[in-house]
Amino acid sequence: MGCEVWGERYASCTDPLTRRYMEISEKKQSLVCLAADKTTMGEMFELLEKVAPFIAVLKTHVDLIDDWNMEDWLRFCKLANENDLLIFEDRKFADIGKISKKQMGGVYDIRSWADLVTSHLISGPDIVDGLQGGWESVNRSGSVLLLAQMSSRGNLLLPDYCKNVVELGRVHTGVLGFIGNGSDAEGIKSLRNLVGENKMIWTPGVNIAVGDGDLGQRYGDPRQAILAGSDCIIVGSGIHQSPDPGAAAMQYSKVSWSAFCER
Repeated sequence: MGCEVWGERYASCTDPLTRRYMEISEKKQSLVCLAADKTTMGEMFELLEKVAPFIAVLKTHVDLIDDWNMEDWLRFCKLANENDLLIFEDRKFADIGKISKKQMGGVYDIRSWADLVTSHLISGPDIVDGLQGGWESVNRSGSVLLLAQMSSRGNLLLPDYCKNVVELGRVHTGVLGFIGNGSDAEGIKSLRNLVGENKMIWTPGVNIAVGDGDLGQRYGDPRQAILAGSDCIIVGSGIHQSPDPGAAAMQYSKVSWSAFCER
């Protein structure tokens, strides 16, 4: 499958998961990752059925699910896969490599169903090797998104730290890309200049209704985030709190794809 809109970035990309994301996004004409921040399995299934045609990635917090059990979760993941969705567990790992590898297992066994996970790099680059070791232990492959920026007020991911994260992550084959701050278009532009074109930038903190949210969250315009250099907008409440999540997901997909084609 070719990717005309991604062009040279697709042609020169050697990472299978990055290529898979490009293929899905072009097929669905959507650069939307849904942050499915629900708390019951019933809500997760209901939301997935409504939005699946309009999103490319499903972002989860598995430990938010009050009635979680592995049987239902694997059934949910199977349904997501059948709908051409990558599954992205937003775990934000931060421990040493040895512990992070073990955390990929445990009761949730993230390594067995997640295609992507997030990680801080505060403990050093060995954490990426540990996470990759988790997937390898069950004969699966996956990739890591490193947090280079955050969209919450007062966060401590300052420019010097961001620069160090990018320098280390750019050369690691286990890193798909970086999490940027979708509420700050200028910050995304700066991050894109650091990252270059070989790695992805995915951005939370976007909402068509821009401004401040709950508990320090800030929102920027999704179109501006894409034009500034984001390759994927991560949308939560703008979709799952909408009276019509399917219609909202369609709107975000159209905005994201139109901006990407313009870029």
